[in-house]
Amino acid sequence: MPTTTARESPPSVADLLERIEELGGIDPRRVVLEPLPGTATEADLLRLSHKSDRIYELVDGTLVEKVMGYPESTLATWIIRLLGAYLDINDIGELGGADGTLRLDDDQIRAPDVSFVRHEKRNAGNQIRRAVPRWAPDLAVEVLSPSNTPAEMARKLRDYFGAGTLLVWIVDPERRTVTVHTSATDCHTLTEADTLDGGEVLPGFTLAVRRIFERMPAPEPEPAVKRSRKKKSSG
Repeated sequence: MPTTTARESPPSVADLLERIEELGGIDPRRVVLEPLPGTATEADLLRLSHKSDRIYELVDGTLVEKVMGYPESTLATWIIRLLGAYLDINDIGELGGADGTLRLDDDQIRAPDVSFVRHEKRNAGNQIRRAVPRWAPDLAVEVLSPSNTPAEMARKLRDYFGAGTLLVWIVDPERRTVTVHTSATDCHTLTEADTLDGGEVLPGFTLAVRRIFERMPAPEPEPAVKRSRKKKSSG
């Protein structure tokens, strides 16, 4: 009798939901279905980015849209300006923006809102002219958007530090804080009363956290809670 080979089952909605959970429980609308999740490549990412003018990341072979609103974009640009002032005096590396995608691993391409790569890394390995160089940023800055989930950010931290990143700043516009990560699990959070420093990545760099948020509108005060008066009972 002829032998039969088992056919691979086509992808199902359950497979997609499981993959979305692995990506950090993100909004399913951010997950690109063509090519199929798990099969996408760098070429697919570049082709889609050029076609749509949107920013995408490649996570485990899945294309994920990086949603960034205007407030987050302006904040990231301001951080680039603040870091640029330091680099004008200390020429030790270069800055990149959110459209500067970096390959962390074979099927992991990330797009930090702000990235810093030291000159010695940029000049090694003939990567500098590649559209997606294989560099882990020495510093990655992520400005939180409403679409980001805690699990998604935890996954990003694992990807960054697993590839060799030394420092990650998570900037929270709502709380007006900066959480400084020196590993995927070691961190401390700074408020506007604190001072941020660059550690070993940006020697001598210091910045009052309030300066990061000084161009943002002040948070709206919470509405006062009206107290209802109880009517006195007669009798």
